[in-house]
Amino acid sequence: MKYLMAIDAGTGSVRAVIFDTDGNQISVAQEEWRHIEEEGVSHSMSFDTAKNWALTVSCIKESLALAGLTGEDILAVSATSMREGIVLYNSQGEELWAVANVDARASKEVKYLKENFEGIEEEFYGLSGQTFALGALPRIMWLKNNMPELYERVASISMIGDWILAKLSGVIATDPSNGGTTGIFSLQERDWQPSMATKVGIKDNIFPKTLEVGMVMGNVTDRISGLSSKTKVVMGGGDVQLGSAGLGVVKEGQVAILGGSFWQQVVNIKSEVKPPKDMSIRVNPHVVEGLSQAEGITFFSGLVMRWFRDAFCDMEKLEAKERGIDTYTVLEERAKDVPVGSHGIMPIFSDSMKYGKWYHASPSFINLSIDPSVCNRASMFRSLEENACIVSAINLKKIQEFTGIEIEEIVFAGGASRGELWCQILADVTGYRVKIPKVTEATALGTVMVAGVGAGVYTSLSDASAQLISWDREYSPNNLNFSKYNIIQQKWYEIYKKQLELVDMGLTKSMWKAPGL
Repeated sequence: MKYLMAIDAGTGSVRAVIFDTDGNQISVAQEEWRHIEEEGVSHSMSFDTAKNWALTVSCIKESLALAGLTGEDILAVSATSMREGIVLYNSQGEELWAVANVDARASKEVKYLKENFEGIEEEFYGLSGQTFALGALPRIMWLKNNMPELYERVASISMIGDWILAKLSGVIATDPSNGGTTGIFSLQERDWQPSMATKVGIKDNIFPKTLEVGMVMGNVTDRISGLSSKTKVVMGGGDVQLGSAGLGVVKEGQVAILGGSFWQQVVNIKSEVKPPKDMSIRVNPHVVEGLSQAEGITFFSGLVMRWFRDAFCDMEKLEAKERGIDTYTVLEERAKDVPVGSHGIMPIFSDSMKYGKWYHASPSFINLSIDPSVCNRASMFRSLEENACIVSAINLKKIQEFTGIEIEEIVFAGGASRGELWCQILADVTGYRVKIPKVTEATALGTVMVAGVGAGVYTSLSDASAQLISWDREYSPNNLNFSKYNIIQQKWYEIYKKQLELVDMGLTKSMWKAPGL
């Protein structure tokens, strides 16, 4: 049997995952990485290409070793990544500068664009579905303003997943689903729009060719990667869009929530559907030609859980180690006995999606009690699970308002979907049926499906979905809990507005603020 490999460059880690051609996961190797704020550059999040490529190669080799395979056994490899993160190259294809997804250094540049090019953000959003908040234009302008000698050497741009494929194949290219998140793209044409760069005085000749997902870029040329020169390198895409494909969400009107470091709520729409005029929701090209995705984003949901576990749950970690289970499983066992609403505890972390003017309140828990039987790790943990679902429900309502799509069920995947309690809470909060695929790591499966299309194993993503995706379990909403959560959701919404006022008054510090605000 032959095998396929996916490389997933997420916000918090990189993974190499091997599947067989029947869709069975064979092995996975993972390394955490961190993106550091540069000295003297506030809100920056640099991406260390040298260090992170070494971690990527380590994952590739470890995944092969764990599977008992060699590079010769891998038919094809593809990659996905956190979107918005970019890599800039010189004319020799060498990395010059790179930033991760929520790098927010370009605040002055965003303000400059808004103040000196009236209506330009609205114009570009109408074409691309993206605002300047996480876009590439302000970041490139920052480089021009602050590191002009480096800027002059820039000859090409790609996304971080594309960078991995370029390291493997020597070919710099991008696809619509990932490249589209730069904001220098057309939703309908599914290609770069260099005229946007021209209008704001940025180089307009740095955009590489656009390849649709599943197209073969070449064979592996990197000798140290552990892969064979016979292994095909196949164009991948954005993590959310490939995660959707890995869930079978490849048709108009289907809905998915991906519960990873960030949570994304996505709804498939036709490519010709215009983004909403209020700029509240993001719209991206899908990995399926002819489709886009309306997307809500919840910041840091998975990372907040990791922080809570590591900061407060040493006892649960010890118990989990003794029992040979995950720490989150222990926490869910405790939290299932906590009543709906977690005794009134209200977590304040990510706001709901306000893409045109987006910032968050100061991280906090509101409505705590000094009664340890009421306010403890179990109730605070449950409140975090509830909060992620509440913000997701709000974002889905915003998408329904501008698309008119009626939702019947949600496909839920990613690390969060492993939790029995979290899945039921999601059904109860949204009021929709929730389906969990057998392979919860949908992003890796979607990426492997793409590799298989390039290798000729599958005729298309739809064909791969039909062959590989099966369902593990399903959750129906509890109507009584749904009614309770509607009330809690409204309270949270009002509390969050008050918490934002504290930021506006300069009394608290925003967890994250889009550049230019």
